[in-house]
Amino acid sequence: MDLHLASVDATPEEQEAIDGILGEPTSGWDGGSRVEARDSRIASTGHAQRAQRHLLLPALRAAQGRVGWVSEGALTYICERLGVPPAEAYGVASFYALLSTTPRPRRVLHVCDDIACRCRGAAELAAELERTVGPSAEHAPEGHTTLLDPDSPIWLRSPCLGLCDQAPAALLQVAGDETVERLFGSVTVKELAAVLAGDDGVTTRAHPDVPQKGDPSLRLLARVGVVDPRSLDAYKATRGYEALRRAIDMGPDAVIREVLDSKLMGRGGAAFPTGRKWEAVAKQPVRPHYLICNADESEPGTFKDRAVMEGDPFSLIEAMTIGGYAAGCAEGYIYIRGEYPLATERLQHAIDQARARGLLGDDVMGRGFSFNIEIRQGAGAYICGEETAIFNSIEGFRGEPRNKPPFPVQAGLFGKPTVVNNVETLVNVPLILLGGGPTFAATGTGQSTGTKLFCLCGCVERPGTYEVTFGATLRDLMTLAGGVRGGRPLQAILLGGAAGVFVRPDELDMPLTFEGTRAAQATLGSGVIMAFDDTIDMGAILLRIAAFFRDESCGQCVPCRVGTVRQEEALHRLAVRRPRGGVATELALLEEIGLGMKDASICGLGQTAYSAVESAIKRLHMFAPKPPATPEAAA
Repeated sequence: MDLHLASVDATPEEQEAIDGILGEPTSGWDGGSRVEARDSRIASTGHAQRAQRHLLLPALRAAQGRVGWVSEGALTYICERLGVPPAEAYGVASFYALLSTTPRPRRVLHVCDDIACRCRGAAELAAELERTVGPSAEHAPEGHTTLLDPDSPIWLRSPCLGLCDQAPAALLQVAGDETVERLFGSVTVKELAAVLAGDDGVTTRAHPDVPQKGDPSLRLLARVGVVDPRSLDAYKATRGYEALRRAIDMGPDAVIREVLDSKLMGRGGAAFPTGRKWEAVAKQPVRPHYLICNADESEPGTFKDRAVMEGDPFSLIEAMTIGGYAAGCAEGYIYIRGEYPLATERLQHAIDQARARGLLGDDVMGRGFSFNIEIRQGAGAYICGEETAIFNSIEGFRGEPRNKPPFPVQAGLFGKPTVVNNVETLVNVPLILLGGGPTFAATGTGQSTGTKLFCLCGCVERPGTYEVTFGATLRDLMTLAGGVRGGRPLQAILLGGAAGVFVRPDELDMPLTFEGTRAAQATLGSGVIMAFDDTIDMGAILLRIAAFFRDESCGQCVPCRVGTVRQEEALHRLAVRRPRGGVATELALLEEIGLGMKDASICGLGQTAYSAVESAIKRLHMFAPKPPATPEAAA
């Protein structure tokens, strides 16, 4: 295949960064100066080059990490090295919010503007930044000098950064020979101004916040904040890797039987039986099999998986190794969101330590079992949390969901049988093997077994990740978190994240189980419990949720691409009290749009984009006409 390339060269530093991912060029051309065969800007590609397409996103991240953005020259060089048509590579580069295909300075500060941070003063913080530092880059005039000067820092408003327990939050990215990425929690305007100015002494305060730390009843969070997350020996001293040894002694079929007996349901939102998924992949005759840990928790208000990855990374590595052994997978991937630099660092360290000690690699524990794990970082795309969108992202395509069937257990990553589980689901597995499936199933309720992690944030006294046995109520969780901050009245709770539902203060006795929330026409979703007190403008929160889905829609299918825009437009008209044809007509239009997205969208994003809006209208009675004032009330 011939590629017609742009007549723009990558800089030496861009080439060096890209070669660091792809390796040194091994073809007849030197990869640096242009030889005669390339003077026409036509390059021929072969199977070996195209087989490396899965490195497209890492190469794009490397290019931006070196100079601050993905230039035309860098894109051309990547296309040449991988044999990817320029139009396709540009389509991937422009798909991700953290990648920029237009000039951007080396120092960029992303300031969270999402719903949890808004409950903690993010709107006021951003307004003060505008006044004291200058406009955010998206509001700067076209051609503004700060956008063109690589040494002039800029700041951007950002969707949720996964640091809702320490809101308001920010993410710093500094391009250079060594890319710097730091999350900042509970930030002030003064601190952000110092960070923008280059002060590296500002403390991050971005660590896992587990208010129950040290509680002997904890299971999934037992080590977080207690055991050194960088020490394999410390992990092994708390029964670490005993479960893997037991799994290999039992054999794959017995491991799957234990997981089936445990009745472990997926914790990512879909609540699919984990054992059935592993069993289905294990029985597939096609090889190889893959295992993917979905660590792309980009749902606003969600941060529980980050707490585990930062505070107990070895538990995830061990759990994935057990899953790979049981399902016959030789290779695993951790697909982690690009906004989690500390979690990524600690997981990579855990992988390196496990490999060095024979707990990963070609001969795990000397038992002839081969399993390796590779980390793949996303680049700012909520849709990549959808299991089939992950496949496309890892393979080097736009992170768009695929139609099902075929299902991932039949044809997933690279067209092979694939297990996809999220972080919380996987870290239950060592506990199941150490205690036995039936013992695990005896905890919780009949349909919701084990414990569950919840993300308490918003207007609560003690935000953080909490672990409770299935069956606890919303009231129990709110009590654990100290109730509503300042003792103010509770206005509503968003349960399950932006794709979840709003519930009223009189519904606090709802049991937090799969069956309990289903009966209440709610959802556990991603484990979000976001509280709003009486000072919060719920109309503004609803508009922010609508804007989030509009921005995060991949645009592949019409119901979602158009519906999310029309939904936001209708909410804007309702917010300014200018509905077309009256409130009832506007609400009927919203219902029609929502049902269209729910019934016809390809994936869960479009199917749930109306959920929070619908619950606000029907449960909270937002936009309901106020009853006419009576003469007595007027008096």
